[in-house]
Amino acid sequence: MDAVPELVDIPSHPPERFESVLEPEPFKRLADGIRSSRELLDDRVVWHVNSTAKGGGVVELLRALLGYALGAGVDTRWAVIHGEPEFFRVTKRIHNNLHGFEGDGGPLGDAEREAYEGALRDNAQDLAGAVQAQDVVFLHDPQTAGMVAPTKETGATVIWRCHVGLDVPNALARRAWGFLEPYVRQADAYVFSRRAFAWEGLDGDKINVIAPSIDAFSPKNQMLDAGTVTAVLAAAGIVDGADPSGATFARGDGSEARVEHTVELFEDRRLGPEDRIVLQVSRWDRLKDPSGVIEGFAEQGAVQTGAHLVYAGPAVDAVSDDPEGAEVLEESIALRERLPEQSRRHIHLVALPMDDGEENAVIVNALQRQAAVVVQKSLAEGFGLTVAEAMWKARPVIGSRVGGIQDQIVDGESGVLVDPHDLEAYGRAVRELLEDAGRAERMGRAAQQRVRDGFLGARSLLDYLDLIRRLLR
Repeated sequence: MDAVPELVDIPSHPPERFESVLEPEPFKRLADGIRSSRELLDDRVVWHVNSTAKGGGVVELLRALLGYALGAGVDTRWAVIHGEPEFFRVTKRIHNNLHGFEGDGGPLGDAEREAYEGALRDNAQDLAGAVQAQDVVFLHDPQTAGMVAPTKETGATVIWRCHVGLDVPNALARRAWGFLEPYVRQADAYVFSRRAFAWEGLDGDKINVIAPSIDAFSPKNQMLDAGTVTAVLAAAGIVDGADPSGATFARGDGSEARVEHTVELFEDRRLGPEDRIVLQVSRWDRLKDPSGVIEGFAEQGAVQTGAHLVYAGPAVDAVSDDPEGAEVLEESIALRERLPEQSRRHIHLVALPMDDGEENAVIVNALQRQAAVVVQKSLAEGFGLTVAEAMWKARPVIGSRVGGIQDQIVDGESGVLVDPHDLEAYGRAVRELLEDAGRAERMGRAAQQRVRDGFLGARSLLDYLDLIRRLLR
C-alpha cells in the first residue's frame, strides 16, 4: 500500500450561525476571537492529521471544527495517513493500553516500534513536502505521534492532540506512554481532553486542556421533527410500519439529501414506531462494553418495562483503523443469541451503513431523538461525544463515571453516573428513568442547557485559536 496522507474534503460552515444557539455575550466573544485570529493566520495553513475520515468521535469533532475554521477565513487542511494492518494492530494495542486495558495482549517492543516507525516514514515525508515553515500542524492521537519530529524539521509549529486517557494511570498506560513519549515530547504543545489525562513527565508548560464539543448544525445534531425521525428510521430499515418518504436531511453544504442505505440488523423482530428504546451508539469496541450493556439491560428488569435495547455501531468493514471491530460484533451477536427468548426479543444490534458519512450521522440523530433513554456505559472513555449529542437532544443519559463523561453529566441533574462495572446499578438506573417520565424529561432539559453552556463547537474553536495565538506569539 502506498503510505502517504490523503486530503479530506472539508465543507465550510459560517461561524455566524452560532448566533441562533448562543447567548449574546458568548457569541460576541466568538466573533472577536475570529477577527483577531484571522489577522494572525493570514499567510499560514493550519493542518490536522489523523488516521481515518470515517467513524468515531475524533472524526466528528474534526469535521465540524475544521469546517468552522474554514468559514472563519483560516486556511485549514485535513490529512489522513495510511498504514498496513500490522501498524493498526500496534496502534490499537497502544490505544487500549492508554485506557489501562490489555487489548490483544501483545507486546510493545522493538518489532512493534519498527512497524510503527516504518508505516509513518513515508506519511511524514509526504506531509513535510506540503507543510511550510509558517504553518501550524495538529497531529492527532497515537497513530501520528511518530510524525512529530520530521514535521518539526519543516520549521512548522507542531501540536500533538491526545483524545484518549485514563484518570488514574496503571502499568499498561505507562507502558504506552513509554512507547510514545520519545516522539511526543518534541512537540511545541500537547493537548488533552481533561487535566487528569496529561502524562507524568511531560513539560507542564506545554500541556493544554481542551474539552471536545459537538456541532449543533451538523446532520448528527440538526433539528428533526417527529415525522422526519420516524421516516429516517423507516428508510434505514430500523423500524417497520412507517412511511419512509420523508427521510430527508440537510447536508453540511446546505443541500437536501435522502436516506438511501439500510442497516444490518441482528434481532428477532422489527421495532415499531411506538416502541420505546434504550440506546447506546458506539464503535464495536470492548472498551464500550457492549456485553455489559446487553447483560445489564436483560438481567436487571429493564425488559419488564416493555422497552427495547438498541446497540448501534458502524459497519465493521468500513472502519479501517479498528481491526477488532468485527470480532467484538461477533461476540455481541453470540451473547444475544444465548439469552432467553423473552430477553432476546427486546435486544437489537444494528450495524450502521458508512457509505455516506452524513447519512450515517442523520440515522444516529434519529435514533437518539427516538430514544427514551440513552446509555454510554464505557469502561474507559476519553470524552464521549455521543453523551453531549444525546444531551443536546434533551435526552436523559446514563453514563459511566469515567473520563470525560463525568465532565458532561452532573449526576442526578443532567443525567445519571454509574460505576462502569456495576451492572445492577446500570440496569436499575435504566428501569427507573423508563418508569418516571417526568424525571426523565426534567433531566433531559437540564442536559440540553448544559451542552449549550459548555460543549458546543464555538467554545472549542475559540480554545484552539487561543492556543495557536499563544504559540505563534
